[in-house]
This record gives sequence, C-alpha cells and structure tokens, in this order.
Amino acid sequence: MKKIGLVGGTGPESTIMYYKELNSKIDEATGSRNMPELVIESVNFRKAWELVSMGQHEELAYYLSEKVNNLAESGAEIIALTAATMHIVFDEIENNTNISLVSIPKTICNEVIEKGYKKVGLLGTIFTMEQDFMKKDLQQEGIDVIVPDKKDRELIAKRIYEELELGIVKESTLQEFNEIIKKLKDTYKIEAVILGCTELPLILNNANCFLPCLDSVAIHIKKLVELAQD
Repeated sequence: MKKIGLVGGTGPESTIMYYKELNSKIDEATGSRNMPELVIESVNFRKAWELVSMGQHEELAYYLSEKVNNLAESGAEIIALTAATMHIVFDEIENNTNISLVSIPKTICNEVIEKGYKKVGLLGTIFTMEQDFMKKDLQQEGIDVIVPDKKDRELIAKRIYEELELGIVKESTLQEFNEIIKKLKDTYKIEAVILGCTELPLILNNANCFLPCLDSVAIHIKKLVELAQD
C-alpha cells in the first residue's frame, strides 16, 4: 500500500471528506485488511485564497510547491491537491517540484469520457468557472463545457465562499443551485453537471439534483484508491 499525501485546508470541509473517504474506501477495497498511511499538509486557506483572488499565481505556486515537497519528504508516494481551484497553478507546481500529482481535472475528464457525455455543465468557484484549467482536458476531447451566466456564476461563488467553505448547508442554496442547473439543461441541453468545487458535494448529489452529478471528490478519491493499491 502506497502512502498518500494531500495538500489540504483549501477548504477544511473537503479535506475532512478526503480523509474519511480514503480510509473507508481503501478499507472496503481491501476487505478490511488495510487502511491507508496518509499525511496531510494543511495550508492557510485565507492566504491561498487571497493569492488566487489577487492573481498572484507565481506566489501561490511557490506556496503550494513547498507543501508538496514536504509531503514527498514525509514519504508520500501519491500526492494530490484537495481543491479544484488550486489546480489553477497545477502545471507550475509540477514544474517546480518535479513531482507528478493526481489531477482533479484529468480524473473528471476520464469519467466524462467513460460515461459517454458530450455536453456537461460546470459549477465551481468563480475562477474554476471563468478560467480554463478545469475545462481544457474536456475540450481537447471534443466535450462541450457550459458554465452559468455571469449573474449565476457570482451567486454560486458567493454561496461557496460564504457558506459551503464554512460547512454551512442551506435548503435555499440547494434550490438556487438546482434552478441554475435546470436553466443550463433547458438552454444548452447539458447531460450532466460537474461539481467542480470540492465543497459542492456537501450540498449537491444524485439524490437531490435532477441531472447526474459528477462529484469531483468521489471521482478523485476513486483514482487515489486505485493508485494506492498498485
């Protein structure tokens, strides 16, 4: 069993999901014979978020690269970021550290291809929805990626930052999100929706959304579990 290293804290709620799910999924996959050796390098969420917000990508890449190197020095063989937004500097981190990370966008892309979807919606932070790092792998495979309009993007981003990042889940927010997803389906005929922020699974899932949800946390964890057992 390979040791897993996570860059966590961005935000804390999704980091908890990763820790719990990796333990339970590997325990299940090994017939209750193994649970993972796992180390978390938790970052200062406020600092990381400010660097993203200010467009200070070089500083962000340096900060996260330091965390990745710490994980490698602790013996982690499989290393991943636990926030989709931090993939905005994914390539820079790999270049800085010479360490291959397990990418959320790539695992999402592989899942979309496997399920045969040709047009998907994307929800996430404002950076995830408006920039290309979550879309480019999908678009290179000929898959259309649709994001909400500006007003809806801003609402989603506000709810993520002010509620979900703090573990606050409201029925009213679920209703707002479902209305946005319905609008994307009616207007663009999307077949599924990518939960492109690792806090979104706190509120959206296949049981309460009328479209299939591509849960970035579950999909990423599935790949980490697979790699840990190689």
